[in-house]
Amino acid sequence: MIQTRTRQKIVYLTLVVMGLVWMIPTTSFGQSSNARQAREMFERTFQMVFGPQGCSLHYDVNLVGLYKTKGSIWYKDEKSKFVESRYLAWNNGKNHYLVDTKKKTVTLFDASSDKKDKYSSNFKFDPDNYNYSVSSTDKGYLLTLKLKQGCKGMKLIKALIDKKSRAPISLKIKVAFFWAHVNISNFHSGGISDDIFIFPRKQYAGYELIDKRGE
Repeated sequence: MIQTRTRQKIVYLTLVVMGLVWMIPTTSFGQSSNARQAREMFERTFQMVFGPQGCSLHYDVNLVGLYKTKGSIWYKDEKSKFVESRYLAWNNGKNHYLVDTKKKTVTLFDASSDKKDKYSSNFKFDPDNYNYSVSSTDKGYLLTLKLKQGCKGMKLIKALIDKKSRAPISLKIKVAFFWAHVNISNFHSGGISDDIFIFPRKQYAGYELIDKRGE
């Protein structure tokens, strides 16, 4: 099972590599013009996904040999929500509610807890730990991020973005010995209401509540 935090590291991550950092200044010293352009394009797309305006998208994830899933996700600042066939989650920036519709449980975590997602440690991301390059393809601009020697994180990231809008199209991430593939569709940046991230308690009133806050 892959939760919201994992998608943030895959969905550019989660997506579009997305993950943990925006508003980090671009470092131009010692970079080629191609590397500077690639970094600037990456940061623009990153902000479209994780900026204060929020975004929504549909994803199809394939962790080769491990897991496949698809669903929809919403982001805004530190808040998120995702909906799949079995699992749903609401993160309001303070609490993270994970719903399992098969087991009829609601597991409550602290929003910042890595325990809400067993894969999250594999997708830690620091944009300064990578060398950037960009190339043009028939489908869009391909941004390639290679992990610098001596740094820890995802080994290789290939992000395809739209040539006009710079919206994310797909993502391939190499972690250890496997690849994560993410196709992205129905991407919209902006217009995300905070109401989306409020957990609908009444809807799951009959579910067992498992409180893991503070763990």
